[in-house]
Amino acid sequence: MKHTFGRSILVSSLLALGIAMSLPASGQSSGTSSSAGQGSSAGQGSSAGQDSSASGQGSNAPAPESASAAGQTTGTGQTSATPAPNATSSMPGGGGATTTGSDMVASDKNFVTKAFHGGLAEVKLGQLAVEKAQAPEVKQFGQRMIDDHRANNQKLTKLASDKGFEATRELEKDVQHEYNKLNKLSGAQFDREYMSYMVSDHQKDLKEFQQAAKNAKDPDIKSFAESTLPTLEDHLAAAKSAQAAAKNGMKTGAKTSSKQAG
Repeated sequence: MKHTFGRSILVSSLLALGIAMSLPASGQSSGTSSSAGQGSSAGQGSSAGQDSSASGQGSNAPAPESASAAGQTTGTGQTSATPAPNATSSMPGGGGATTTGSDMVASDKNFVTKAFHGGLAEVKLGQLAVEKAQAPEVKQFGQRMIDDHRANNQKLTKLASDKGFEATRELEKDVQHEYNKLNKLSGAQFDREYMSYMVSDHQKDLKEFQQAAKNAKDPDIKSFAESTLPTLEDHLAAAKSAQAAAKNGMKTGAKTSSKQAG
């Protein structure tokens, strides 16, 4: 029994010693595993952090080429939306739009040309009246024709230039014929012939200006005709008055000639 008890004590001691020896080894292994685990976690965390940081930078940073391309696209869009400088003038109702000689209807262009030639005639014949007329009223009328129609022709010259054409500075054939006829007369005969022609000519001019004021297609020409009408009406009234004076002058001259003959 002593041997059995002693052997039991020995076995128990050996078991205790084995447990004691195994405890540090197990702890070290656990510590090592824990350390390894921490290292692994740290490594994974660092890696994940780096990846996340890299991913964040990639998502937040704008792509230079894409931004530049977008800017170019926007710029191109603005350029294409900007109208050409002359686009407005070619549109119906566009500001500053004007009719040129090639666009004018024939009746408007003919009116401007005839009005200009008529003004030249009034000036030329008026100069003859100032030189040759006998009655003061006829001389005064001739001077008024010079002054008014020179001013009027300046407006017509600018109007024609704005529309892209130029009226010729020549007397019409019938006017040249009248000029040659009057140039051979003097005194009361001149007065009668000149004033008869002036009344007839202004009646015709007045009708032409009335028609242009009503029917002209170009707004500038229409406005010119309308604004000139009052002056022409006054000219016609003055022509009739001077014509009456010229006729009286003819009668007075005839009576004087008769008395001298008797």
